Amino acid sequence: MSLVSSRDKRNLIVVFITLLVVFEMIAYVATTPRPREQFFQLYVLGSKRMAADYYPNNDTDISRGETVSWYLGTTNSMGNIQLVEVRVKLGNQTIKPPDDQLALPSPAPLVTEFKRFTQDNETWEFPFVWRVTNVRFANNSTHILELEINGETFQVVDCSARSGYNFRLIFELWTWDTDTGAFQFGWVTGGDHRVAWLQIWFNATQAR
Repeated sequence: MSLVSSRDKRNLIVVFITLLVVFEMIAYVATTPRPREQFFQLYVLGSKRMAADYYPNNDTDISRGETVSWYLGTTNSMGNIQLVEVRVKLGNQTIKPPDDQLALPSPAPLVTEFKRFTQDNETWEFPFVWRVTNVRFANNSTHILELEINGETFQVVDCSARSGYNFRLIFELWTWDTDTGAFQFGWVTGGDHRVAWLQIWFNATQAR
């Protein structure tokens, strides 16, 4: 007499097939690489290449002609070579910063930009040494007219702040869009438009 009925055999077969499918799914997940997240990083370091010492003598009041040394950096984690651009803008307290939700850049006047092709997993870091070289003081406002960056002088569209307080340098990451043949603010990954930007505040005071 058979110890296992036909019904039990069918149940055993169903269990065996179910376990086989589960094991195959586990093996597939374990051996199939997950989609890699694509992104950029943008950072600004102080004079000692650390997230500190951004101002001479730790004083946010920057005199005309005073040298400030930073380091700008960006890391490409997009999985391929990218043409990136870091745009430098000068703003005050009232001008709008970049909009993360709408992926819109700041309307602050552009001072200069830095461009370079970066390989996947490459970090591009470079010195950013700047000085306020020409200002005008009028009606209790300070107008920055000229900046020197890495030894090169740039004229600035008139940007002013009351008593010289709360200026800011805005750094935006732009990337080359092959579809439009132009730079775009941020980058697109997985159908999402993402952006990266930073800002550092300072006060522009008269020469000591």
